[in-house]
Amino acid sequence: MAAPGSRGRSLSGLLPAQTSLEYALLDAVTQQEKDSLVYQYLQKVDGWEQDLLVPEFQEGLEWLNTEEPISVYKDLCGKIVILDFFAYCCINCIHLLPDLHALEHTYSDKDGLLIIGVHSAKFPNEKVLDNIKSAVLRYNITHPVVNDADASLWQELEVSCWPTLVILGPRGNMLFSLIGEGHKDKLFLYTSIALKYYKDRGQIRDDKIGIKLYKDSLPPSPLLFPGKVTVDQVTNRLVIADTGHHRILVVWKNGQIQYSIGGPNPGRKDGIFSESTFNSPQGVAIMNNIIYVADTENHLIRKIDLEAEKVSTVAGIGIQGTDKEGGAKGEQQPISSPWDVVFGTSGSEVQRGDILWIAMAGTHQIWALLLDSGKLPKKNELTKGTCLRFAGSGNEENRNNAYPHKAGFAQPSGLSLASEDPWSCLFVADSESSTVRTVSLKDGAVKHLVGGERDPMNLFAFGDVDGVGINAKLQHPLGVTWDKKRNLLYVADSYNHKIKVVDPKTKNCTTLAGTGGTNNVTSSSFTESTFNEPGGLCIGENGQLLYVADTNNHQIKMMDLETKMVSVLPIFRSENAVVDGPFLVEKQKTLPKLPKSAPSIRLSPVTVCAGQTLQFKLRLDLPSGSKLTEGVPSCWFLRAEGNEWLLQGQIPSGDIQNISSQPTISLQIPDDCLSLEAIVSVSVFLYYCSADSSACMMKAILFSQPLQITDTQQGCIAPVELRYVF
Repeated sequence: MAAPGSRGRSLSGLLPAQTSLEYALLDAVTQQEKDSLVYQYLQKVDGWEQDLLVPEFQEGLEWLNTEEPISVYKDLCGKIVILDFFAYCCINCIHLLPDLHALEHTYSDKDGLLIIGVHSAKFPNEKVLDNIKSAVLRYNITHPVVNDADASLWQELEVSCWPTLVILGPRGNMLFSLIGEGHKDKLFLYTSIALKYYKDRGQIRDDKIGIKLYKDSLPPSPLLFPGKVTVDQVTNRLVIADTGHHRILVVWKNGQIQYSIGGPNPGRKDGIFSESTFNSPQGVAIMNNIIYVADTENHLIRKIDLEAEKVSTVAGIGIQGTDKEGGAKGEQQPISSPWDVVFGTSGSEVQRGDILWIAMAGTHQIWALLLDSGKLPKKNELTKGTCLRFAGSGNEENRNNAYPHKAGFAQPSGLSLASEDPWSCLFVADSESSTVRTVSLKDGAVKHLVGGERDPMNLFAFGDVDGVGINAKLQHPLGVTWDKKRNLLYVADSYNHKIKVVDPKTKNCTTLAGTGGTNNVTSSSFTESTFNEPGGLCIGENGQLLYVADTNNHQIKMMDLETKMVSVLPIFRSENAVVDGPFLVEKQKTLPKLPKSAPSIRLSPVTVCAGQTLQFKLRLDLPSGSKLTEGVPSCWFLRAEGNEWLLQGQIPSGDIQNISSQPTISLQIPDDCLSLEAIVSVSVFLYYCSADSSACMMKAILFSQPLQITDTQQGCIAPVELRYVF
């Protein structure tokens, strides 16, 4: 088949004929009439003197889920092809995916249908193939995806918004376009009749396209794209939305799982823990053994009762809603892609936690669910169970306004509450406007804090700039958490791969941690740390620790706000929790035998108390001109002979990949100590070569650290430096 010529081939060429079709469909009553109208339309378009041909994919583009790059005019001849122009940040694009999944379940490439995702980035971060890979896995996209990073096909076709679907005939000829979400009926109608029309003419081929799913190449992991994390301030347990595994984890602060609820596959079912299912849950809030969950892709708010061990639905009907006002009882009120939840207090009661605030990303609004009868600012008394809009017009904008219903948000994705004066507000991570906003708890006024710009319609004012107010720039932030102890707000600046800190009094926004690189440094200082699209964060340990859901690294990271060090929280199974994938306890390396020549260094005793974290910083120097041996992992091991209880849930070993960036080893003292004295040891094995690689060798060293454990609360423990020059 010949490739298309160079004549104009934008979607505007379809507009007159398709507009006439859609007007005619409005008057059609029966399915037979609709089918006939579409069939006649295809006869007309197919009979044009010259096909409206789609351009060929450029050479050199990056492809996912395929064995090799796909050509429109070599591989797709004889297929009905749907091009899905999308950006993985876009909530409307996410809403469209279930329609495409359903279509793929109905028709396959053997039937003559193929869907191709054309990823056309909005943010610079979205142009990076590894980030698109993560999105393909996160949203379970199983059709081919091409990274059109420079939006060349988007521009040639004059696509104007995300998402846009373009349906092609078997010659690469454009047949239909569908702009935005909510066109499932038309999508199925147009596709089914196009398949029938061209089958009647013998132009559909049933040959298979070489599909190789990216997800099949990945090992399982304890966490998969954790979206949000929160802490139970009473018990110090963490609640983790293990989004990619479609479940909620309740873990002790050492990482041991107490409850695993839902997963590993998506679903929508209430009941006892072993039967309950979720679909890509995000926001979580816990109080008094009750957890509320933003069950995002089920479009529900779920309630987990840890005492009764049951899950129930408290808001939403299980399908995406378009209502932008609300006011019905929760179980009857349709909602759309809730992304975060946080407890609040109504104006009519002294008690706390009688309102659940909801970041309703799908309608670009902030909603409230009344957990008890009460009042919202400037509202009449509301009955328990009412679910309604509080702020946001529903228009996708960066619009601040003293009247909450006239303000505009753009995919709000993170919430945190500062109930005390003078703040008395909700902080909102407004992802698509790349801003942090505030919503007054007194009158609902929506105000700007940092990021974005003054034009409410410009959703492209993003970047990575520390500064004050509007001069600061963020890139698609997804999470915020309020530090009441320091009067500071921490922001998960997701697409910049950083954690920012904002002083709401001065509106000064600065980088707290993260280099901006996405290579996974698991233990380091704030300035050397790395994250990969962190999605949520929370404050724990009386303000000492900041827990971060490092989403694309599939980890929960702990930021010690006193020592300025970052480490990974190990997630491991308990006997009564079902957990997917291999775990750190299964990955333990065998401790090599220390050579007799290995030096043994006994350190001065350290006094610690239960719950504290002790950190060991490796500071080892190789002979001048030496380098670590490539392909042979140098490593460290943590041991506590006779006191193995000390290491339960800890990371017992790790690699040393770079002598210039040596790891920090963390040891969290358990709450229940079986002895008041113990010795922990750190063994290090270094494999290195001379600069010219003429000689390679292994050196080892043993550090012994005596511990004195006390009930008395200790101050901040300085990291222990493990120094030695070989």
